[in-house]
Amino acid sequence: MKNRLTKWGTRFFLAIGVLSMITFVSCKDEEEDPPANPIASFQFAVSTTNFLEVTFTNFSQNATSYSWNFGDGTSSTETSPTHTYAAAGTYAIVLTAKNSANATATFNQTVEIKDPNSALALLAGETSKTWKLFREGSSLGVGPDAASARLWFALENTGARPCVYFHEFTFARDGSFTFDDKGSFWGETAVFAGTANNETCFEAIPANMINKDGANVSAWLSGTHAFTYEPTTNSITLTGNGAWIGLPQLGTSAESIVPEATKTFKAVIEQKEGYDLMTVSFTYDGIYWDASYASYSNPALEPEVVVVQPPFGEDLPNLTPTEMFNTFETSSSFAVLDTAGVYPGNGSAANGGMVFTMGVADPAGVGVNCGKYDRKGTYQELQFQMANDIQFDNFTTVSIDVYMPSSNNYTGTLTKGIGVIIGEASETAQWWTGHVQYDATATVMDAWVTYTFNLSEPTSGPGVGVYTPATKTNLDFFAISLGGGGHTDEGTFYIRNFRFE
Repeated sequence: MKNRLTKWGTRFFLAIGVLSMITFVSCKDEEEDPPANPIASFQFAVSTTNFLEVTFTNFSQNATSYSWNFGDGTSSTETSPTHTYAAAGTYAIVLTAKNSANATATFNQTVEIKDPNSALALLAGETSKTWKLFREGSSLGVGPDAASARLWFALENTGARPCVYFHEFTFARDGSFTFDDKGSFWGETAVFAGTANNETCFEAIPANMINKDGANVSAWLSGTHAFTYEPTTNSITLTGNGAWIGLPQLGTSAESIVPEATKTFKAVIEQKEGYDLMTVSFTYDGIYWDASYASYSNPALEPEVVVVQPPFGEDLPNLTPTEMFNTFETSSSFAVLDTAGVYPGNGSAANGGMVFTMGVADPAGVGVNCGKYDRKGTYQELQFQMANDIQFDNFTTVSIDVYMPSSNNYTGTLTKGIGVIIGEASETAQWWTGHVQYDATATVMDAWVTYTFNLSEPTSGPGVGVYTPATKTNLDFFAISLGGGGHTDEGTFYIRNFRFE
C-alpha cells in the first residue's frame, strides 16, 4: 500500500510539474514586445471662410492618445481637432503623442493667424496701393540665402539704374495688379546680353523688347494683370502673361528670360513711420533674390531718384607688356599676372565662390607644381584685377593648361566647361556687364590639355560683336571659369600656364 501511494504521489507531482512547465511556456509565448516609441507630427489648414478657425491634421505614429496645446491657453485631447482662436496673432502649437506604455513625443510648430482683410489692406490699401523700389540703402540684390541676402550683388539708388526706381507696381482690392514702366525699361544682362539694350535704361516700347535669343518680351511692359494673396504663408501669386516684380526674369522656381503666365513669391510687409516697406523674395537652389518696395503715406519722406551716376573708380595707367603669364608653380612664377592682384569679389571663398591654391603637386605626377581650383559656389571665377589698363599690341592668343579630373560628379549642373574672361573693372561697378569670354568644353579627362583661343574671336559675353581686346584700351580684368556658372555644385580642377602670346 505504501509503495502504491508513493508511485501515485510521484506520478501526481510529475503531472503537476509538466503542467506548470506548459503553463510557464504558454505565458512566456504570450508576452508581447514593448510598444514602439511614438512619433509626433501634424499639419494645419486655415479655414477659407473664417481665418480664426484652424484644422489640425494628426500624422503621428505609434501613439494611442494625444494632447494639444494651442498656444492660447486652451487644449484638446482629440486626434485631429479643429480650433477657433479668439483673435489674430502668432501661436506656438505643441502636440504631445503618447503610446500604450506612456512613452511620449512632442512636435512644435508656430501658426500665424492673420485677418486676411487687414493683411490685404496692408498690401492693397482701401482701394489700391502703389509700391516703388525703395530708394534708401540697398533695394535689390542676390545672395546664397536669406541670412546673406544681397551678399553677391546689391543695387542702390546711385544713378546706376535710375529707370527701375520710377517703376510703379499697384495692387488693388479688386484683385488687379498693374505695372507702369513710366516709359523706360532696364536691360537686365540675363535677358538682354549681347543686344544694344544690355545694362542700360532704354525706351519702353515693344520694338525694343527683344531678348538675347531674339524672342519678343514686350509682355513685361506696362499692363494690368491679377494677383492673389495668402497672408498666412506670406505668398503672392501674379497671374497674367508678363506680370512681374523684383526683376522680370524671376519666376516661381527658376529664372526665365521670357514672360511667364504666373509666378509666386514671398512678401513680407512692415509698417514704418510715414511709409510701409514690402520685401519680396524668390528662392532657388542656393540662390536668394529679394527686393524692397516702399509705399509712402507721407510723400514728403520719399527720396528723389538719382538719375546721374557719379564716376566710378579711376582710369588706370596704360601698360603694353611683351609677356604676360602665370604658371601657378610658385608665388613668383608670373609676369604681370600677379596672383597677389586676385580680385576680392565673387571669386573669393568668403563670398561663396571658389578657393584657389598655388604650388600644389601635379595630379598627373609629372612633378611640376600647379594651381588647384576648388569651386565652392555659384560665383566661381578665379579673378585678376590688374594694376594697369592692358594694351594688347603684342598678343594675339590666350591659352591655359587644364587638368579635368574624372572624379568630379558631372551628372548634375557641374559641367566640363572652360572659360577665359577679359573685361574692365576699375571704372565699372559690374565687370560682367561688358566682358568678352572665350569658351571650350573638355573632352579629355585626367590629363593635361592646352586650350588656346584667338583674342580676335571671343565666343560669348555682352561685349561680343562690340569689341575685341585689340580694339579696346581700358581692359584691366581677367578671370578663369571652370565647371560652368549659375549653380552651387562643387568640383576640383587644376590649371597651369595661363599665358598671353
